[in-house]
Amino acid sequence: MLSLVPTPIGNIGDISLRSIELLSDADILLCEDTRVTKKLINILKVRYNTIFKEDQEFISLHSHNEKYFIEKLSPDFFDLNVVYASDAGMPGVSDPGQALVAYCLRENVEFDVLPGANAVLTAFVAAGFEETKMLFLGFLDHKGASRAAGLQKALHNGFTTVLYESPHRLEKLLLELNEEEPDRKIFLAKELTKKYQKYLKGTASDVLTILDGNYRGEWVLVISAGQAQADSAISEKDILALDLPKKVQAKLICKITGENSKSCYKRLLEL
Repeated sequence: MLSLVPTPIGNIGDISLRSIELLSDADILLCEDTRVTKKLINILKVRYNTIFKEDQEFISLHSHNEKYFIEKLSPDFFDLNVVYASDAGMPGVSDPGQALVAYCLRENVEFDVLPGANAVLTAFVAAGFEETKMLFLGFLDHKGASRAAGLQKALHNGFTTVLYESPHRLEKLLLELNEEEPDRKIFLAKELTKKYQKYLKGTASDVLTILDGNYRGEWVLVISAGQAQADSAISEKDILALDLPKKVQAKLICKITGENSKSCYKRLLEL
């Protein structure tokens, strides 16, 4: 049997009793990073006097080898107690795990998913935005037209939207938000559940002023819901197929998406 076990995103006290039980009784531990999982297990042994099964096998399973690993699997691998644990949080949420579940469904392998800590829902609730329909987009692409399109999707979908961002690109994202939607309210959560946890709420400009160049840490960004893109019988793909100047295409696309015309035109030039 396979069990997907969430692990704390910062505070070790957030681990559940069921998670401890499954980790301690596992024959095989599939780990996003074996070093991180072994460190967690050592903490559980010391802090909670947990007794772990002897001779547990640790196998690395991450985004770079997941496809190859699953191709070599056979269903009898799961005759033992197998646990998958990502480094922090919920397997399958911006972490490996979904492909493993898909394999189990295809091959009729018994599996279970434990509920537990994840940064998406924690930040969503902490943001206090009253639109309770939520969309999670993970990390935006680093650059180019795909990033611009991702940002427009985050701003114009009608839902409260949650993003992850690295400290190296957080300033860039805030500046983009300030240019596109200067009055939109956002919420930032830094180092969730950890010692230096911090919440910030306001416009992108407000947050930039407060941070004053200090972007260190792990961040979750929540964007308040904006107006959804208008429904249209014609799509952006249809417009791009027309033999029209880029500026005209950009204006038409903005009519159906609500996207900023300047950024839309810039995005089309990069296609």
